[in-house]
Amino acid sequence: MSKNKIMYRFLTFLLFLLNFSVLQAQTDSLTLKKTNEIISAIKNKCVPDKRTVVFNVKVQDNPFVLNVESNLPEAVAELRSALAKENVKVQIQDDLLPSKNLDGKIYGVANLSVCNNRYEPDQAAEMATQMLLGTPVKVLKKQKGHYLVQTPDGYIAWVESAGIGLMDETAFKKWQAADKVVFTEIYGHAYQQPDLTALPVSDLVSGNILQLLGQQKGFYKVAYPDGRIGYVEKQRAQDFKKWLARPNPNAEQILKTAKTLIGVPYLWGGTSIKGVDCSGLTKTSYFLNGIILPRDASQQALVGEPVDIFEGDSVSIQKCLKNLRAGDLLFFSSGKNKSLNAKVTHTALYIGDGEFIQSAGLVRLSSMLPESKNYDDFQSRTLVAAHRMLTAIGKPQVTRVDQHPFYVKMP
Repeated sequence: MSKNKIMYRFLTFLLFLLNFSVLQAQTDSLTLKKTNEIISAIKNKCVPDKRTVVFNVKVQDNPFVLNVESNLPEAVAELRSALAKENVKVQIQDDLLPSKNLDGKIYGVANLSVCNNRYEPDQAAEMATQMLLGTPVKVLKKQKGHYLVQTPDGYIAWVESAGIGLMDETAFKKWQAADKVVFTEIYGHAYQQPDLTALPVSDLVSGNILQLLGQQKGFYKVAYPDGRIGYVEKQRAQDFKKWLARPNPNAEQILKTAKTLIGVPYLWGGTSIKGVDCSGLTKTSYFLNGIILPRDASQQALVGEPVDIFEGDSVSIQKCLKNLRAGDLLFFSSGKNKSLNAKVTHTALYIGDGEFIQSAGLVRLSSMLPESKNYDDFQSRTLVAAHRMLTAIGKPQVTRVDQHPFYVKMP
């Protein structure tokens, strides 16, 4: 065989390999596209709100592997099923949360008067929410000295390790069953001795919950989740079981609580008397009266009973004055779309007679009536919805504290 024929056959073979490789690359590209479409579909179906569900998928090529991290086993199962149905050949490595590395300590209780929970495990990260001392949480994993936790309202964010007392199931159930007290004053301290001149153990804010150990000299002797012992004036706290057993609150009680926050500065992610954002104000006003609402304004706008404030496709002030009741939540949109389906970006509590209380710059009273001295032109023009929470207590995501499985061991 001549050298030219040998060279010709060799080049033909190389061309075949090249074409095969290109075809294989195209096939892999199509598979990857289909895989990403399936992942997106599962997220839309099973994870409509990433603030309350972890569902992270990383696609690895060569070998083709999906690394899936989630606290929702059903979503992982649906992903497996969907990929198999589409005949996508891929290895799935799942990491179901809570992480096995926690060694069973998958519960916790907030350990600081106010914990700052962030979107990333970093003190410089954006604050997502806060949780008060005594807030029970599910612990999902640990990273960089922080724990990823889920609070009773379902919100998932990172808290520094000093902010939480870790517990296994046995310890957590013991904490649930233990006698406790709740701090009811706006602000104060727990002391190292039953004496107001003693050094403080920590500051306290309204809504803080501590385990009750006994009573001494007009003080409650209390324990923190990390084992610290303190003394709280009895007149500044209440037995937790009595606090839980109160009847559903009325509008007067909700608004009385909200007004104690007047002048408190706006704080992005804040849900305490140290600082509140708009939904932090509404959430805190209800929580201090024994009711748990969702965390963010856009989440709160999905619960409760809608109140008709529209005339045609526009908000009617006359309908607001007629239909709104004290304690209702008002929802606003900063976007151009002012329809019933507008994206909610702000919330406030209705007081009555066109007046509402909001956290905008600071907690303050405002009015939707142009003739009022405290008329808020911007918010009044951006009002898009109103929901009634007081008649929805016991319905999904409008929950009494004494009926929440995080706080109370359910039968």
